[in-house]
Amino acid sequence: MLNIHNLSVAFGGEYLFEEIAFRLNAGDRVGLIGKNGAGKSTLLKLLSKEMAADSGTIAMEKDIKIGFLKQDIDFELGRTVLEESYQAFYELKSLESQLDRINQELAERTDYESESYNQLMIDLTDVTHRYEILGGYNYQGDTEKVLLGLGFRRNDFDKVTDTFSGGWRMRIELAKLLLQNNDVLLLDEPTNHLDIESIIWLEQFLRNYAGAVVIVSHDKMFLDNVTNRTIEISLGRIYDYNKPYSKFLELRGEIKEQQLNAQKNQEKQIQQTEKLIEKFRAKATKASMAQSLIKKLDKIERIEVDEDDNSVMNVRFPVSITPGKVVAELENLSKNYGEKQVLEGIDLLVERSSKTAFVGQNGQGKTTLAKVMVGELEFEGHLKIGHNVQIGYFAQNQAEYLDGSKTVLDTMIDAANERNRSKVRDILGSFLFRGDEVDKYVKVLSGGERNRLALAKLLLQPFNVLVMDEPTNHLDIKSKNVLKQALQNFEGTLILVSHDRDFLQGLTNKVYEFKDGNIKEYLGDIDFYLEQRKAEDFRKIEKGDKKVQVEKVQVKENDYQTQKKLKSLKNKLSSVEKKISQLEKEIASIDHDLLLDYDKTIAKSGFFDEYQGKKNLLESLMEDWEKISNELESLN
Repeated sequence: MLNIHNLSVAFGGEYLFEEIAFRLNAGDRVGLIGKNGAGKSTLLKLLSKEMAADSGTIAMEKDIKIGFLKQDIDFELGRTVLEESYQAFYELKSLESQLDRINQELAERTDYESESYNQLMIDLTDVTHRYEILGGYNYQGDTEKVLLGLGFRRNDFDKVTDTFSGGWRMRIELAKLLLQNNDVLLLDEPTNHLDIESIIWLEQFLRNYAGAVVIVSHDKMFLDNVTNRTIEISLGRIYDYNKPYSKFLELRGEIKEQQLNAQKNQEKQIQQTEKLIEKFRAKATKASMAQSLIKKLDKIERIEVDEDDNSVMNVRFPVSITPGKVVAELENLSKNYGEKQVLEGIDLLVERSSKTAFVGQNGQGKTTLAKVMVGELEFEGHLKIGHNVQIGYFAQNQAEYLDGSKTVLDTMIDAANERNRSKVRDILGSFLFRGDEVDKYVKVLSGGERNRLALAKLLLQPFNVLVMDEPTNHLDIKSKNVLKQALQNFEGTLILVSHDRDFLQGLTNKVYEFKDGNIKEYLGDIDFYLEQRKAEDFRKIEKGDKKVQVEKVQVKENDYQTQKKLKSLKNKLSSVEKKISQLEKEIASIDHDLLLDYDKTIAKSGFFDEYQGKKNLLESLMEDWEKISNELESLN
């Protein structure tokens, strides 16, 4: 499908990757991995033709369709969910505009015998035929089915997209990609902003996807569940194996060990050969043998060991002071945005040193409650923050608050105070900003690098309670592991909003699920929560199984009957249009005869009855045409 040959890209005189090559085939589900800033998003942009490489080629099959899901979604404000989803059908929308224009012209013109009028009729037939082939009469129904499958309700369809959270907007973008029937899907961090249920749905979809998929993700579990191939970008090279992430790591480790052993054996052979050369050089009779050994040594291809980029963050979250036993107490707390009630009657007690996870579907109030607890939002009800509590807050979009016109170093110095300003460079170093890296402007940093800077900035303030909203978004897998270790060692109180199952495993001892304005407590970690939720889902399925089966059969039957009726109506409409066209020609011919010789024309036996009969029949056929057209429109 895609053949990448000797591709190179450089920034600021340094190669991001150099002369990389691989082939992408149908059925490949590739996990594209590497540390932040390695070039993963850049490679996706090259494959989607959004940017050009400095050298190398990307050859692809003719008429191949590529869909690209970017990290940052940019919707046009004011469109509804349906209107935005219909953007997937750009060719159909263009054909609809052409049909509207042609039909408008046909309605306004009366020069039925002219060549231009005849051309309009031909255009109408051609455009209608193309519209039907592309599924013009089905795309609206298909769109609704996909949106319902992604968790939208019918009453969401006419709501504007700007009223939805980032996760729901991501689903709309996914819906557009699915509706386009692309041959290749390029997904850049698709699980960012998605809740756990949506991630599980996406995993199932991608496992059954027939085309090729390239996924940039730092969600280890997601990669293991979806991919069958891994390509790692490291230090300008790529390492390509037909294995999912975890098995790729094992295999790469084994290969590296084999390379090391082979390299050691080769070094021994080289040392032995060098000793022989020195020994033979001293004897005149052995000089020719020494020269032969030197030539042999020159021809040896030295075994190289794959290099690893093992640079990782060094993070520690110190507790400022010890707070009281009760960190926060919420009683009958509610929050609404206009008419939308997000939280209602919430009772919650957060105790010192507890580790709590907030989970649930997007838009259910997790981030809202986090913002209420840190004092960013007004609310109704009671909230009491405990004695000596100092809260550190990492917002979901924390990186967006960074000033792009500042350097990394200036960002930290401006946020520091007199006591910790001298530690700024040390803190930056522990977050992998070393040497000239601190002079980079924020605007040129990758998403993961910005998140690292935001975390570094967080350490400049004292805290004993950490409230973190999706802290792993954009962080590479190694950085996530370091952050997880730091949070496990954190002796303070932790409240974590996250959808990352692998990250949450073993990190929290209590889970609160947010649903329909309320919260439900699960006294265990994320694995315990998922086990419990699965059991609940099975019970729901068992209760509603019979009803679901009946509904499926009914929908299938309805679809068949609808399609059958549509076909019948189209045939009727075509027949009526032919009769109308024939009658119009006959009446036009009689009118022409009347103009030429009125007396002779009307002298024909039964002329007026026949003439009026044709006009009456034409009027009746026009009524039939209107009736069938309205029926077709309502069915579509």
